[in-house]
Amino acid sequence: MKDLIEIRWHGRGGQGAKTASLLLADAAFNTGKYIQGFPEYGPERMGAITAYNRISDNPIRIHSNIYEPDYVVVVDDTLLETVNVTAGLKQDGAIIINTTKSEEEIKRVLSNYKGNIYTIDARKVSLETLGKYFPNTPMLAAIVKVSEIMNDDDFLEDMKGSFAHKFAKKPEVIEGNMKALELALHEVSKIQ
Repeated sequence: MKDLIEIRWHGRGGQGAKTASLLLADAAFNTGKYIQGFPEYGPERMGAITAYNRISDNPIRIHSNIYEPDYVVVVDDTLLETVNVTAGLKQDGAIIINTTKSEEEIKRVLSNYKGNIYTIDARKVSLETLGKYFPNTPMLAAIVKVSEIMNDDDFLEDMKGSFAHKFAKKPEVIEGNMKALELALHEVSKIQ
């Protein structure tokens, strides 16, 4: 892992981008990393939310929004047309998009970005494993896979404990969420 990894999340209210960024921060912290995870809300964003993560092996002394992320996670592909999701995104980084759009459509919309592009159909993953559309769980697994912040087994083990705590009053949803993570780790794919 690089000394400091910065991630920016783009989603809409209610899609769980903030929750996913906080779960990622917790998982990284539990593997011994220094972390930051925080959201940004803005009235001008028309229901859009931006969340951020910083993850490092060393103490983090920066306390600001992230303007040049290593990774961008787009939870809602309609934001590709309305928000400059690649603003400041490093060319040696990557963008991960929840979408069913074709590679050609994605490349057209992101024609100014020359870095790595990954996609996942988080709707399909969540409907198959949870029975409802919750894109944040598959997107959380996708960023872990692409960024290699931690290995898959450590991530899944940590999330099992995290979900047991988070869903203590609804233990019946833990298995579906774990299956969503596992499936997403295999479903995320790179656009060539």
